[in-house]
Amino acid sequence: MAEKRRIPKNVIWLGIVSFFTDISSEMIYPIIPLFLRELLHAPVTAIGLIEGVAEATASLLKVFSGYLSDIMKRRKVLVVIGYSISNIAKPLMGFSTHWLHVFIAKVSDRIGKGIRTSPRDALIAESVDQSVRGTAFGLHRTLDTLGAILGPLITFTLFAAFHYGYRTVFYLTAIPGAIAVLVLLIFVKEPQRKLSPEAEKSRPKLSLKGFSTQFKIFLLFSIIFAIGNSSDTFIILRARNIGFSTSSTVGLYMIFNIVYAIFATPMGTLSDRVPRKNVLGMGYIVFALVYLGLAVAGSKSFVLLLFAVYGLYYAMVEGVGRAIVADFVPQERLGTAYGIYHTAMGLSLLPASLIAGVLWDKVGAYAPFAYGAITSAIAAVGILTFVKSQKEVG
Repeated sequence: MAEKRRIPKNVIWLGIVSFFTDISSEMIYPIIPLFLRELLHAPVTAIGLIEGVAEATASLLKVFSGYLSDIMKRRKVLVVIGYSISNIAKPLMGFSTHWLHVFIAKVSDRIGKGIRTSPRDALIAESVDQSVRGTAFGLHRTLDTLGAILGPLITFTLFAAFHYGYRTVFYLTAIPGAIAVLVLLIFVKEPQRKLSPEAEKSRPKLSLKGFSTQFKIFLLFSIIFAIGNSSDTFIILRARNIGFSTSSTVGLYMIFNIVYAIFATPMGTLSDRVPRKNVLGMGYIVFALVYLGLAVAGSKSFVLLLFAVYGLYYAMVEGVGRAIVADFVPQERLGTAYGIYHTAMGLSLLPASLIAGVLWDKVGAYAPFAYGAITSAIAAVGILTFVKSQKEVG
């Protein structure tokens, strides 16, 4: 039993890969909307379009890469390809002279994410016992988010202490990106799978047919939540709208990630001990409260508090949602299930971000957040009411 409850090195190494990749990604994530607005003079609607299309592109690939990994019965090769593409694309944003150039580089980065995400999550799920699945995903999220803390801190230091410009920060993302790919190539292993003879011979189908009713219900309410969960770009712009400077906005984003990192593993462990749906549903409620607060926020101190609580929402939802997917599907279809889940979430981001951009431009800065609060509250009620716990289904 003690052996089963151990977190294997594979999960830790994958977390370290995500750590360095997130340093690279988060060095530039909080400054991309500012770079677009202040240097390239892009409208907010264009920023919403960039984020939505980029994530939608990634999401379309997630379902195919997950499905392909089920057919191949190998995950690592796709994970390596995906991380490599992303870590080449990010530095190229520094050469942009028009928002369309950022669009191309951002889409390329998300193509890499689309290729790697589903096979990687399947690797994590296959590497651990179900009894510690929430902890494993929580630990991966913690390591990932520690990189997300260090990334903005590096950017904050480069801006505040050395007066570096936006473009130099983009170029420097190549360093942690290269480290991530090297760690992945050397240390991450393909896990041994224990499939039935029928599963070994069968060819998985790319469809929802054959998945459990519970997986489909969970997917439905996850989509309802996602159509109101626009890109985090909008909470960054909201902070700037209320009066935060470029450097202090990066600092806010770092605080959000610190809270996320602190609570991701404990929330994953909690989901191993209580029904995961309860942790997820309460996370959606926390999101609704944060978005409601952003809709009415008028002071910097209140926004600071909301960014911190937003980190708690991420800790309650990101890893736990991934663990729930694995609770409801057989091992031979894990890649496909993660692909469907991530694709549904990402495709929902396109209308969510476009709606948010239009609401901001046409109604006011508060409108995207009021809309998101409503959809997340509906999703929370659905998850808590209709989704069963892992113990009830198996």
